[in-house]
Amino acid sequence: VQLQASGGGLVQAGGSLRLSCAASGRTFSSHTLGWFRQAPGKEREFVAAITWSGGLTYYADSVKGRFTISRDNAKNTVYLQMNSLKPEDTAVYYCAADVRGYLRRDPQVYDYWGQGTLVTVSS
Repeated sequence: VQLQASGGGLVQAGGSLRLSCAASGRTFSSHTLGWFRQAPGKEREFVAAITWSGGLTYYADSVKGRFTISRDNAKNTVYLQMNSLKPEDTAVYYCAADVRGYLRRDPQVYDYWGQGTLVTVSS
C-alpha cells in the first residue's frame, strides 16, 4: 500500500484547509485510515481515523468539532477537512493505514505511512 498525502499549505488562523490521502497498490476493504501530525520538537500525535467500509470515525479531543475525516472509496482517498485552524495546529500531517481495521490512536499499530504534508497556521 502506498499513501500519498497532499493539500498542506500556509493559512491564517481561523481559516480552512482540506488534506487528501490517496491510497494505491494493494488495498484492503477492511482497513482503517488515520491522520496524525507532528509539530517541531514534539511526538507524533493522533488526529482522526475512519474505517474504510463502515465509515466509523474517531477524533482527538483537540480537533473534535473543527476537523472532519471522510472517505471516497471509489477514489481510494481519505480527506481531512480542517476548519477554524489555530496556530497550534501547525505540524506535518501524515496519513497512515491500519490493515486490521480498528479505530485506534496509537501510531505504532499502523502499518503504512504517507510522506507527510506541512500545514502552517499563522496568527
